[in-house]
Amino acid sequence: MFNKSMIKKIRLLTLLFLINISFYASADPMKKGMELFNGKAMCASCHTLKAAGSQGNVGPNLDSLKPTVAQVKDIVTHGLGAMPAFGEDGLLTTEEIDTVSIYVAKSSGK
Repeated sequence: MFNKSMIKKIRLLTLLFLINISFYASADPMKKGMELFNGKAMCASCHTLKAAGSQGNVGPNLDSLKPTVAQVKDIVTHGLGAMPAFGEDGLLTTEEIDTVSIYVAKSSGK
Protein backbone atom coordinates (compact mmCIF):
# COMPACT_ATOMS: atom_id res chain seq x y z
CA MET A 1 0.00 0.00 0.00
CA PHE A 2 2.71 2.52 1.00
CA ASN A 3 6.17 2.34 -0.48
CA LYS A 4 9.33 3.53 1.30
CA SER A 5 9.31 6.86 -0.52
CA MET A 6 5.74 7.60 0.61
CA ILE A 7 6.56 6.67 4.22
CA LYS A 8 9.57 9.01 4.19
CA LYS A 9 7.39 11.85 2.90
CA ILE A 10 4.79 11.23 5.60
CA ARG A 11 7.49 11.21 8.28
CA LEU A 12 8.96 14.45 6.93
CA LEU A 13 5.57 16.17 6.88
CA THR A 14 4.86 14.97 10.42
CA LEU A 15 8.21 16.28 11.62
CA LEU A 16 7.64 19.67 9.98
CA PHE A 17 4.19 19.84 11.55
CA LEU A 18 5.58 19.12 15.03
CA ILE A 19 8.35 21.70 14.62
CA ASN A 20 5.79 24.28 13.55
CA ILE A 21 3.59 23.57 16.58
CA SER A 22 6.52 23.78 19.00
CA PHE A 23 7.59 27.11 17.49
CA TYR A 24 4.21 28.70 18.13
CA ALA A 25 3.89 27.13 21.57
CA SER A 26 7.22 28.60 22.64
CA ALA A 27 6.50 32.11 21.34
CA ASP A 28 7.21 34.74 24.00
CA PRO A 29 3.91 35.33 25.85
CA MET A 30 5.02 38.77 27.08
CA LYS A 31 5.71 39.87 23.50
CA LYS A 32 2.34 38.55 22.41
CA GLY A 33 0.72 40.31 25.37
CA MET A 34 2.28 43.62 24.38
CA GLU A 35 1.16 43.12 20.77
CA LEU A 36 -2.40 42.50 21.96
CA PHE A 37 -2.26 45.48 24.35
CA ASN A 38 -1.17 47.84 21.58
CA GLY A 39 -3.18 46.20 18.80
CA LYS A 40 -6.30 44.07 18.76
CA ALA A 41 -7.26 44.64 22.41
CA MET A 42 -6.91 48.42 21.94
CA CYS A 43 -5.82 48.90 25.57
CA ALA A 44 -3.18 51.50 24.67
CA SER A 45 -5.79 53.90 23.31
CA CYS A 46 -7.22 54.40 26.82
CA HIS A 47 -4.59 53.26 29.34
CA THR A 48 -1.09 54.32 30.33
CA LEU A 49 1.39 51.47 30.62
CA LYS A 50 5.02 52.49 30.36
CA ALA A 51 6.23 49.01 29.36
CA ALA A 52 3.93 49.13 26.32
CA GLY A 53 4.82 52.72 25.47
CA SER A 54 1.21 53.85 25.89
CA GLN A 55 0.01 57.10 27.42
CA GLY A 56 -3.77 56.87 27.23
CA ASN A 57 -5.71 59.03 29.67
CA VAL A 58 -9.29 57.81 29.30
CA GLY A 59 -9.01 54.74 31.53
CA PRO A 60 -6.98 54.19 34.70
CA ASN A 61 -3.18 54.44 34.62
CA LEU A 62 -2.21 50.77 34.86
CA ASP A 63 1.26 51.60 36.19
CA SER A 64 -0.31 53.31 39.20
CA LEU A 65 -3.06 50.73 39.62
CA LYS A 66 -0.77 47.64 39.47
CA PRO A 67 -3.64 45.16 39.00
CA THR A 68 -3.39 41.42 39.54
CA VAL A 69 -3.88 38.93 36.71
CA ALA A 70 -7.30 38.01 38.13
CA GLN A 71 -8.41 41.65 38.29
CA VAL A 72 -7.36 42.37 34.71
CA LYS A 73 -8.93 39.16 33.43
CA ASP A 74 -12.25 39.91 35.15
CA ILE A 75 -12.46 43.49 33.88
CA VAL A 76 -11.33 42.65 30.34
CA THR A 77 -13.82 39.77 30.18
CA HIS A 78 -16.85 41.51 31.71
CA GLY A 79 -16.09 45.21 31.21
CA LEU A 80 -16.32 48.00 33.76
CA GLY A 81 -17.86 51.44 33.34
CA ALA A 82 -17.10 52.68 29.82
CA MET A 83 -14.79 49.74 29.10
CA PRO A 84 -16.40 47.12 26.86
CA ALA A 85 -16.69 43.46 27.82
CA PHE A 86 -14.05 42.06 25.47
CA GLY A 87 -14.84 38.47 26.48
CA GLU A 88 -18.61 38.61 26.65
CA ASP A 89 -18.81 40.59 23.41
CA GLY A 90 -16.47 38.15 21.64
CA LEU A 91 -13.85 40.80 20.86
CA LEU A 92 -11.04 38.66 22.31
CA THR A 93 -10.67 34.92 22.79
CA THR A 94 -10.15 33.43 26.24
CA GLU A 95 -6.51 32.76 25.34
CA GLU A 96 -6.01 36.38 24.24
CA ILE A 97 -7.59 37.65 27.46
CA ASP A 98 -5.31 35.40 29.51
CA THR A 99 -2.26 36.60 27.58
CA VAL A 100 -3.01 40.32 27.85
CA SER A 101 -3.99 39.94 31.53
CA ILE A 102 -0.66 38.33 32.40
CA TYR A 103 1.18 40.97 30.39
CA VAL A 104 -0.57 43.89 32.13
CA ALA A 105 -0.16 42.42 35.62
CA LYS A 106 3.54 41.65 35.12
CA SER A 107 4.34 44.91 33.31
CA SER A 108 2.47 47.48 35.37
CA GLY A 109 4.52 49.70 37.63
CA LYS A 110 7.79 48.99 35.86
